[in-house]
Amino acid sequence: MPAKKTATDNLYSESALDMMAQRFRSLGEATRLKLVTKMMDGEMTVGQLVEATGSGQANVSKHLSILKEAGMIETRKEGLSTYCSIATPMVQDMCDQVLARLRADIAETSKSLRV
Repeated sequence: MPAKKTATDNLYSESALDMMAQRFRSLGEATRLKLVTKMMDGEMTVGQLVEATGSGQANVSKHLSILKEAGMIETRKEGLSTYCSIATPMVQDMCDQVLARLRADIAETSKSLRV
């Protein structure tokens, strides 16, 4: 018997799910999250991101490329510098929501551990 169709079936097509998975994967690595959080205060050059994260230039460039391909950040060239910024407020909103949930979970766990 085929599964019953729901209203969300059209929203969550296979291609939409694949694109969503790519975006989630792009944020699923600590270095990339560190880069995104550094950019939450505003646009930064690749050199500034290298310095701020303590990672090597090649490593930062690789992670920025993944974030850009997923549509999480945008870049622009000015002279010899490449400037990076968060592409959409959704990226910061997602990070803020996850952090809020983590804080709530930690607070709840902390309460349950008190004797």
